[in-house]
Amino acid sequence: MVHYPAISEQKRVQRLAHPRRKVRMVLDTDTYNEIDDQFAVIYALKSPEAVAVEAFYAAPFFNELSSGPKDGMEKSYNELRRIAGIVPEMAGIPIHRGSEGYLPGADEPVDSEAARDLVARAMASSEDDPLYVLAIGAITNVASAILLEPRIIERIVVIWLGGHALHWPDTREFNLYQDVPAARVVLDSGVPLVLIPCMGVTTHLRTTLAEIEAYVKDKGPIGRYLYETYRNCSPDHVGYSRVIWDMTTVAYLVNDEYLPSSLVHSPVLSDDGRWSMDKTRHLIRYVDYVERDGVFKDLFRKLEG
Repeated sequence: MVHYPAISEQKRVQRLAHPRRKVRMVLDTDTYNEIDDQFAVIYALKSPEAVAVEAFYAAPFFNELSSGPKDGMEKSYNELRRIAGIVPEMAGIPIHRGSEGYLPGADEPVDSEAARDLVARAMASSEDDPLYVLAIGAITNVASAILLEPRIIERIVVIWLGGHALHWPDTREFNLYQDVPAARVVLDSGVPLVLIPCMGVTTHLRTTLAEIEAYVKDKGPIGRYLYETYRNCSPDHVGYSRVIWDMTTVAYLVNDEYLPSSLVHSPVLSDDGRWSMDKTRHLIRYVDYVERDGVFKDLFRKLEG
């Protein structure tokens, strides 16, 4: 059984306050799975006033776009390398392969370049300058790092897009439900966690091909890449909009007014993908809403610059 360091509730709440300054971050992403990861990667790189990106980690995923978690991770790794060839700001930032599979159990980490790099970066951080870990896929890499070295929970803040809203009938969301043991590690370990739900919260962050064509397409190679990525996501764009879920993790650090939040007790995750609440558990920060217009205006203006 893993023994996690005890973090006082006072310290955890302090850590969960918005930093109000530029922070160091890593981005854990299943970049090939959807089109929103690409937007999140570029938004982070275009937000140097808020974040300094230290590394990218490729996360596993398994759906119709991959033959299994390992293939999903490799495709995400290759997509990150593709973006690095387009976005000058990505030059010199390391890209690490993540786990080839999901966490097999609550106490069983999956070793990977990404997990080891996260441990090293976290342990090199001071408690006064924690590393922000933005996770926008299955959370095995982050959970594995915590299991490999539990002391990192004293030196990191995790911002995870995972699960559905607490009021939603279930929480069988892609990032969470493919990786339940890892989700439980993050929810149960006491690591300072900002949880950004999908259905019921992030669903506000929608855009259309017309909007992307008007404000993104002509912004150089980066704009063309994002436009083509969006255009190719659907064969029919008539009356169609798409949620760009993953940008919310970056947007929270850029301006927390875009993502109003509150402190709640860390929810309990059932085997069948449902939330339950226990008021004896530690606190996390929970995003209640996404102010859609502010996020997209900020992205569009940064692409202009």
